[in-house]
Amino acid sequence: MLGSVRYAADGTAAEDAIEAGASMLAAAAVGREAVSAALVAAAATAAAQCWAGGWQPADLERFVRREAAGGHRPAAAGGATFATLIVDAIAADAARNPVARTPRGTRWADQLRRLGAEVWWGSDDGYLDALAGRRRTTGFETAYDVLAALRALARVPRITPLPAPAPAPATKARGAAASRALGRIRGLLAKAEATNFAQEAEALSAKAQELMARHSIDEALLDGAAGADGSRGGQPGGPSAIRIGIEGPYEQAKALLLDAVAAANRCQAVWAADIGFSTLVGFESDLEASELLYTSLLLQATAAMHREANALPKALQEQGGAPAGRGRSRRTRDFRQTFLVAYADRIRGRLTEATAAATAAVTAESPDAAPGLLPVLAARELAVEETTGALFPDTAPVRLRGVRDAEGWHAGRAAADRARLGNDD
Repeated sequence: MLGSVRYAADGTAAEDAIEAGASMLAAAAVGREAVSAALVAAAATAAAQCWAGGWQPADLERFVRREAAGGHRPAAAGGATFATLIVDAIAADAARNPVARTPRGTRWADQLRRLGAEVWWGSDDGYLDALAGRRRTTGFETAYDVLAALRALARVPRITPLPAPAPAPATKARGAAASRALGRIRGLLAKAEATNFAQEAEALSAKAQELMARHSIDEALLDGAAGADGSRGGQPGGPSAIRIGIEGPYEQAKALLLDAVAAANRCQAVWAADIGFSTLVGFESDLEASELLYTSLLLQATAAMHREANALPKALQEQGGAPAGRGRSRRTRDFRQTFLVAYADRIRGRLTEATAAATAAVTAESPDAAPGLLPVLAARELAVEETTGALFPDTAPVRLRGVRDAEGWHAGRAAADRARLGNDD
C-alpha cells in the first residue's frame, strides 16, 4: 500500500492511491495498532532519508509547508496543518536517533527545539487515534493526511549537503567572549527593532554594526594566529554553511537583501528559489553576524515598506492628486518589490563602507596587528570562495523582476539611509 501511495503518478492517480489506502486503514478493525506503529516507523525512516539527501529539519518543514500551501500535493489539510505531520515524522526520527548518539551540531538541536519536534503521542501503536483526537478529524481524514505526508517525504528532492559544522572555539575564554559579543549584538538589534524613535534605532543599529565588524576581525586574527584561516570545506577553523529561509512574498528582493548583508560580512549567499532558502557560506562568526543582521534589517525594512505604502494615498490627496486607483503599483507588488530592492541596494553600499571603515579603524588602533590582518582576511575570503564553488559549481545570476516603481525605489533608498548602519553615528 505504501509503495502505491509513494510512487503513484501526480494528479488523479496519486489522489486515488491515497484515498484507497486511507479507506483501507479507516475500515480496518483488526491490527490497527500494528498499522499505526508501522506508519510512524515509515515516517521516521522517510525523515532519515531526507537527512541523507542533504536536508535539515527546518529546511524540510519549510519546503513541505511551501509545497502544501502552493497546492502541490493531494491532501485535505492546509499547508500549516500538513506541516505538523512532517514535524511528527522529524520527532519520531529524533526519538530513534537522539542527537547525543548522532551528533549533528547545536544548530540541528536548535532547529528541533524551534519546530517543537517532540513525541507528544503516548505510543506509536496509538498514534493514529491520538492524532485524530488531537485534530478532531475522522479516521479516514487522519489516514489520508498521514499517507499524503509520507508521499511528500518520499518525493523530496536531494539537495547539496552542508559542510560539517564549525568546531567550537578552542578555549573557554574565547567561547565566552564570543557569546558575550553576540549577546550584546542581539540585545542592540532587538531594541532597534522595538523602538518607535528613529534616532534611537539609528544609534542602536550603528553600535550593533560596530560590534559585529570588530568581533569578526577579532575572530579572524585569532584564527590566523592559530594557522586555521586557510582550512577548507568544514575542516577545523575553515568555512561552514547555514541555510536561511526566504519566505514570500517578495522572495527575490529578500534574497537580494540577504546577499548584501552576507557580502558585507565576508560570506557568500546562494539562493535556491525553487526550494525557498539561501545558503550562506562563511566562517562561523561571520555567519552568525549575517543571520542576526539580516533578520533585523528585514523586520525594519518590512515595517518601513508598509508605512510608506500606506502613507502614499493620503499624501497624494493632500497634494491635490487623485486617489490611488485600483491596480496602481504603489498599492501592490510593484511598489513593495521595488522598495525592498532599493533598500537592499543601498544597504549593500553602506554595509560595505562600514566594514571597510571598521577594518581601517582596527588597523589604526593596533599597529602591531596591522601587518597580519589583511593577509588573514584575504585567506579567509579565498577559503569561502573555494568552499562555495565546491558546494555550488553551477550557479547563475538572477534577473530582477518588478523593479519599475520610481516612488518605491526612492522610498526604499531613503529608508536604507535612515538605518544608518555602520560607524557614521
